[in-house]
Amino acid sequence: MKFTLNWLKDYLDLNVPAEEIADRLTMLGLEVESIRRLHHDLAGIKVARILTVEPHPNADRLQLCQVAVGDQTVRVVCGAANARAGLNTAIALPGTTIPSGLKIREARVRGQVSAGMLCSEKELGISEEGAGIIELDDSLAPGRDLAEALDLADTVIEVDLTPNRPDCASVIGIAREVAGFTGIPLCPPLTAKDLPVLTGKKSSFAIEVRDPGKCPRYAARLLRNVKIGPSPWWLKARLLAIGQRPINNVVDITNLVMMEYGQPLHAFDFARLAGNTIVVRTAGPGETMTTLDGTERTFDPEMLLICDRDKPVAVAGVMGGESSEVSDKTVDILLESACFKPVNIRRTARRLNLSTESSYRFERGVDPAGIPLALERAARLMVELAGAELEQDGVDVLGKIAPPPLLTLRVGRTRDMIGMDLSAAEIRDFLAGIEFQVDQTDDPDQLLVHPPSFRVDIEREADLVEEVARLKGYNEIPATMPMVPMSFPEQDRARNLRRRLAGVMVAMGFSEVINYSFTSEQNLDRLGLANDDPLRRAVQLLNPLTEEQGIMRTMLLPGILENVRRNINQQNIDLRLFEVGKVFHPRGKGGQPEERIHLTAVLSGRRHPGASLLHFGIDAVDIHDARGAVENLLQELDLAENTALVATDVQPGYIQSESCSLVLSKTGQTLGLIGQLGPDVGRNFGIKQELFVLSLDLEDLAGIKTGTKKFRQLPRYPSVQWDIAVLVPEQVAAGDMVQLIRECDEPLVEQAELFDIYRGKPIEPGMKSVALTITYRSGEQTLDDETVDVVHQRIIKKLVTEFKGRLREAH
Repeated sequence: MKFTLNWLKDYLDLNVPAEEIADRLTMLGLEVESIRRLHHDLAGIKVARILTVEPHPNADRLQLCQVAVGDQTVRVVCGAANARAGLNTAIALPGTTIPSGLKIREARVRGQVSAGMLCSEKELGISEEGAGIIELDDSLAPGRDLAEALDLADTVIEVDLTPNRPDCASVIGIAREVAGFTGIPLCPPLTAKDLPVLTGKKSSFAIEVRDPGKCPRYAARLLRNVKIGPSPWWLKARLLAIGQRPINNVVDITNLVMMEYGQPLHAFDFARLAGNTIVVRTAGPGETMTTLDGTERTFDPEMLLICDRDKPVAVAGVMGGESSEVSDKTVDILLESACFKPVNIRRTARRLNLSTESSYRFERGVDPAGIPLALERAARLMVELAGAELEQDGVDVLGKIAPPPLLTLRVGRTRDMIGMDLSAAEIRDFLAGIEFQVDQTDDPDQLLVHPPSFRVDIEREADLVEEVARLKGYNEIPATMPMVPMSFPEQDRARNLRRRLAGVMVAMGFSEVINYSFTSEQNLDRLGLANDDPLRRAVQLLNPLTEEQGIMRTMLLPGILENVRRNINQQNIDLRLFEVGKVFHPRGKGGQPEERIHLTAVLSGRRHPGASLLHFGIDAVDIHDARGAVENLLQELDLAENTALVATDVQPGYIQSESCSLVLSKTGQTLGLIGQLGPDVGRNFGIKQELFVLSLDLEDLAGIKTGTKKFRQLPRYPSVQWDIAVLVPEQVAAGDMVQLIRECDEPLVEQAELFDIYRGKPIEPGMKSVALTITYRSGEQTLDDETVDVVHQRIIKKLVTEFKGRLREAH
C-alpha cells in the first residue's frame, strides 16, 4: 500500500516528519518498506508559456518557439507535435540538470540557437508519457518553479500490509492509524451525515441481486452528460505518485476513491447496458466474456458476474468487461459500489489468474458501511471534474450483513497481558482514537466495546488487548522476567513417544521422510486392496489442490513407496526410510475424521549400505532385518516386556507370505505389521527390488504402560552361561521358549537368548532343535556348578513339559 505525505495531510492537520510516521506505523504492526522523496531533482525547472511557434527553416519536424519565462523571453527549438502558442509547459534553462542527468546548455540546432529545452512528463520523471511536452494549466504563472507550482514536492511511503488489516489498504485507513497515535482528529471528505438516502423509487435503472450470499450489498448511481477528458493535474499527480497511470477523469476518479477509501468502484457506459438493468448472478455453464485486458475468459458456475439483461458486463470484484467500457463517446455513466464474499473473489481471481487492485481489496474484505461513502465521494468528484449531472435517487440493495461483535474488555486482564498499569480511561481513549465505541459498564473493571465495521479482524477480547498494546507502543512495554513455577509439567505421552521413536530410528540408520496428508485413490488400487477393505474408506476433499491429492491418506505406505521410487530412479538403491504422521478415517456424515499417528518404515537394498564390500559383502536385507528393527525399537522404548512378535497368516493384500504381527502380550491386540511387499505391488509403484515394510500404530503403543525405571548397583560377582538344546515340534515358536525362561520365577536367571535353530538329520521330520543360552548370576556369591545345575534342570523340565519336547542328546 502506497500513499504520500501530502495526501495524508488532506485528512489530518499533520506536522510530523515522514520518518517519525514510518517508525510509529511500523511499531503499530504496519511495516513500512520504503520512504521515497518525490521530484527533488526538479530544481531549476520553470513554468513557461509558448508565445509564438514558427517552422524551423532548416528542418521539417522542428519548430522555433518564443517562450516567456517570468520577465524574460527565450527562443527554443522544439520537435514536439503539441507545441502551440498559448500553451503553458515546463522549460529547463541553460545550466539546469534534468532528472535523467542531462545538463542543459545553449546550443545551435540546425543553425538556430536554442536557449533551453521544453520537457515532456517522461523527461521530468513524472510519468512514462513522452509523446509530447507537458501541458500545464493556463492559470500557472510563467517563471514559477515547476515543483512548487504543481505541488510536486512530496514523500511516498510504502507499507507492507498483513492480510488481516484490509482497513489499511486505503489512505484514510492509514490516516486513522496516524490519528490514533498522534491524537490529531481525522477529517475525512465525507461522513455518514453527508449521505443521501437511496430508495431506488425514482431511479432510471434497476438492480437485481440473485445471490445475496456472495453479494451482501450493491449500490449504484447514475450520472448523465459526463464530459470525458483528461484529469486535472492534482488528480494525475496523486495517481502518478503511487505508481498508477492516469487514463481519463472518470477512471482516474474511481481509482483515486479506491485508494482513498479502500472501496473499489466501477463505471459502466450506461448506454451499453441492455435493459437499463444490473443483474448480479453466478455464471452459467461455459459462459464467456472479454475483459478490459482484451482476453476472452470462460467462467465456472461458482464465479459471480455483473450482468445486464442479456450478457455479463464485469467479473464481480475483479475486472470489468469490454462491452460496457467507458470511452470518449460515453455520455451517461452508471457508477457501482459493492461488496462481495471474500472467499468467492479469491477463488475467482486465482482460477482466472487475474489479480487486480480491486480483487486485492475484495478478497481481504471491504467495509459494507463504507460502500455509500465511496459512491457519494466519487459521484461528487465527477460532478465537479467531469461536469456530470447526478440523478437525485439511486439504488442500494442491502442484504444480511452480520454486525460487528459486541465484546467485553476486562481492564485487569488487559493490564496482566500487557504488563503495564493502565487505567480504564487510558484504555478507552486508545480505542476511541481509532473509532471504537467504548462504554463503561456497572463493573469498573469491564468495558463494553463495539468494534467499527471496517475492523473485520476484531473477534475476541485478546484482539482488543492487542490494539491497546500497539497503540500504547510495543517499545513502551517494560521487559520483565516471567514468573515460572518450579514444577515439571505433565508431558504428552504420544509426543514424547514420537520424539524418542524418531531418534531411535535415525540411530538405526533410517532417514525420516515427510509427505503430504493428501493422496490419490489410485494408490489404493495399486496396493491391491480389496473393495471392502476398511483402508478404502477415505475422507474425500471438497477442493483438492490436484487430482493426485483427492483424499486424506488412510495409511502412510503409498507416500513412502513414491519416495522409494524416486530414490531408485536416482540410483540410490540402498534405502532405510521411515515416516511418522497422521492417518485419517471417516467417522460418519458431517463428523470430523478420526486422526491416528502411525509409523511406517521400509528397508531395501544391501544390509550394510556404505560399508566396505570386502569386509561386509553385498548381502541384501530380509524379513529378519525388519524384525530386528522393531525389536530394537521396542527395547529402546521400554515396551519389549509387554509386546511380542508372532507369525501371522492373515495379512493385507500388499504383503506377501512370511509376515508377522506385533501384539500386546496380555490381550493379543494387534499393534503393527511386518512383512515383505508383494512384487506385483512394487511394480505398480515402479519398484523392482525387494522391499520390506513395518508399520506400527503409535496411538496404541502410547497407551501401553512401561515399567518404572529401577536402578541397582553394578554386579560384584561374575556370571556363568549354560546352554540348552531342546527338540520341540515345528509349530512351537522359539520366542515363546525364550519368554518362558525370562518369566520363570528363578532369581538366578539374568538373561536368556536364542542362538541356533536346526532342522534335518538326525532330527526326525516335524521336529526342530532350538538352542538357547541362559546367563546365571547371584548378587551374593560366586556361583558353583552344583547350584547352577539345580536351577538349570528345573528350567529344562519346564521347557520339555510346556512345549512337549525333549532334551537333545549330544552325538
